[in-house]
Amino acid sequence: MITNKHVALVLGSGGARGLAHIGAIEALEQRGYKITSVSGCSMGSIIAGMYCAGRLQEAKEWFLSINRQRIFQLTDFSITGNSLVKGKKVISALQQIVPECRIESLPVPLTLVASDLLTTDEVIFRSGSLFEAIRASISIPLFFQPVQWQGRLLVDGGILNPLPLSQVQRTEGDLLVAVNISGKDGLSIQHQSSDLLRIAQSLQERRLPYLPKAVKQLSESVTNRLTAIERAKRLSLQGTVNYVTMLDRMSDMQIQRNTALALQLTPPDILATMPQYSFGTFDFDRADAIIAEGHRLMSEALDAYESQ
Repeated sequence: MITNKHVALVLGSGGARGLAHIGAIEALEQRGYKITSVSGCSMGSIIAGMYCAGRLQEAKEWFLSINRQRIFQLTDFSITGNSLVKGKKVISALQQIVPECRIESLPVPLTLVASDLLTTDEVIFRSGSLFEAIRASISIPLFFQPVQWQGRLLVDGGILNPLPLSQVQRTEGDLLVAVNISGKDGLSIQHQSSDLLRIAQSLQERRLPYLPKAVKQLSESVTNRLTAIERAKRLSLQGTVNYVTMLDRMSDMQIQRNTALALQLTPPDILATMPQYSFGTFDFDRADAIIAEGHRLMSEALDAYESQ
């Protein structure tokens, strides 16, 4: 019989996979768990902010309404040399769900994490503007413009701490519960060449769907060349990667390793894990499936914990 159901919840980074946090929260609440504090970074910071402001249901409905056309409408391309997207439209849309407010005024204690590009330090937000903190925490390098804040240059919190277990505000006796949406994906050298080609193509299609035309054309050219090599039966392991997929994979490896270290340093009582390639970073038009998977994974993790 589980008597303690107070939870300090940690929500990790992972783009559209972060919608799984919604399903995970719903599973917790349906089982009678009470979330007493939340920490998050990157996409986890958005869901954490919506939850702590008491607007998770409204946020869920908004995400479920998103299709690819809407994603494109929210993409305000930047003309600067340091990013592709300004990020102002996304924040404006979220402010339609939760008006601007201060983190310390929220009914549930919230901690958001960003990374300082200049000092390489974690930057922790427990007070101040909610949306300033969210905007900093989601600033994927090269995609979103970095945020200038108090003499710092802030980017995605997931770079340094993709699962901020060490930063959540805990009350004595609270269960530490985490949702890791960047789990080990199982790619290995044992994959057949055709599988590797499929993975390389998937990385290009899922991770960079709205880049400027020149970059998309380069990506398509590389894919066509790889396909020709496959047909000619000359495909090697090196032939499945290019500069786009190589950088993308390196970033994923870093996130996976940093997440594993965070779990070793601060082991949670309950952990729900989604493999990194269950869904793509930009699969926001698959919100229904991602939310459902988050619910399933958390339900399984609770089953395992409650059966101990």
